[in-house]
Amino acid sequence: MYRRPFVSAAGALLLAGACHADTDAGSNALAHDIFKELIEINTTESVGSVTTASEAMAKRLRAAGFSDSDIQIVGDNPRKKNLVVRLHGSGKHKPVLLIGHLDVVEARREDWTTDPFKFVEKDGRFYGRGTQDMKNGDAIMVSTLIRLKKEGFEPSRDIILALTADEESGDSNGVEWLLKNRRDLVDAQFVINHDGDSITSEHGKPLYFEMDGTEKVYADYLLTATNPGGHSSLPVPDNAIYHITGALDRLAHYEFPFELNSVTRAYYERQATLESGQRAADMKAILQTPPDPKAVARLSQDTVDHSLMRTTCVATRLQGGHANNALPQRATANVNCRIFPGHSPEEIRHALIEVFADPAIKVQSYDAKGVVVDKASDKRGYPPPPLIPEVMKPLDTLVAQMWPGLKVIPAMSAGASDGVYTSAAGLPTYGIAGIAIDKDNIRAHGQDENIGIESFDKGNEFFYRYMKLMTSH
Repeated sequence: MYRRPFVSAAGALLLAGACHADTDAGSNALAHDIFKELIEINTTESVGSVTTASEAMAKRLRAAGFSDSDIQIVGDNPRKKNLVVRLHGSGKHKPVLLIGHLDVVEARREDWTTDPFKFVEKDGRFYGRGTQDMKNGDAIMVSTLIRLKKEGFEPSRDIILALTADEESGDSNGVEWLLKNRRDLVDAQFVINHDGDSITSEHGKPLYFEMDGTEKVYADYLLTATNPGGHSSLPVPDNAIYHITGALDRLAHYEFPFELNSVTRAYYERQATLESGQRAADMKAILQTPPDPKAVARLSQDTVDHSLMRTTCVATRLQGGHANNALPQRATANVNCRIFPGHSPEEIRHALIEVFADPAIKVQSYDAKGVVVDKASDKRGYPPPPLIPEVMKPLDTLVAQMWPGLKVIPAMSAGASDGVYTSAAGLPTYGIAGIAIDKDNIRAHGQDENIGIESFDKGNEFFYRYMKLMTSH
């Protein structure tokens, strides 16, 4: 269904002389069509195909005028091929690389009130798996390139878009593969990662605009307890399931130490000027040396603040036993951690062993291919990139025009993304989107994932304007 694109008085003045028209009458309709197509292509690890999604987007790009030589579908897994497309510029500056993943997490129909792989519009929202993470961004980036191509716009630098596989799970991560095998296709001065939302809102009111300058390190740990077992009529305390649940209970009551880095410190310095009352005072208090522990405790009651101030680990899967009438011979659990930059997965593995305090539990990790290993990686999070004017100046300008009063706040993503690969490859990476998500509607990976239509439309217009503004000089 077509909706009139968002237009504001400030936005109408944007890029005077550089834009032909502030809004394209069909831009949101095009983005909606692309969004629908992507949502209805299953790209889960179990049964989906990223290749199908890549081919569908390639078809749209060819129809918009991109040549075959500027569109590549590559990868070593037939079901998980990646799409790379290049919009050629004048060559005045080195390229910018846009990245987004096409794969989504699993979703069971019986858990949802709608079919997760059908694009459903109701109550002013779009529903479907990937509406927040992150087929919204994929659709917006494809729509933006098509719009620029049809306008005949020549950017000052090549704009490269890579839509890739296995960010969520699997052993064929597309960004990693491209950097190792086809860096010529994606080499750039810097990277814009659309994997996120940027704007946190409350009851539809935007609160702040975050630019992710760094992110936590992702790690999974396998907990295993074994026992000879026996007949269930002869219960003993040495029960494999009890060992695992006891360890997880200790984890549930454990909190990793508070810490800040340059990005999160800047985040709270800026946030303190936007908040009021006790919350503002607490933000200022945690910036002191030493930080006020009571202020840390109060802020930690908010789940977002809690995750920004420390490493977090949580149990995500549990399995045990082999029969209803037998003592369990084996029990396992997965603990997922998001590690504060500066700490390695191996360091956290040892910390978990101390938290579990049970020699009967073996704690292992997974390598990059998902293979269980006894020792985790020693790699630590990468330092934040410099806040270069090529990225920040147009961002500050555009945010001020589209969301008057909002300031751009450098932030640390509490999640993890493909930015870890581009950062490791020496490409400064910035998480930027124009999507607003309400604090009480963060549904990525969850049941009935959805996004507000107005939020999507404004995010679509934002990204188009941002790309144009960034590459007009």
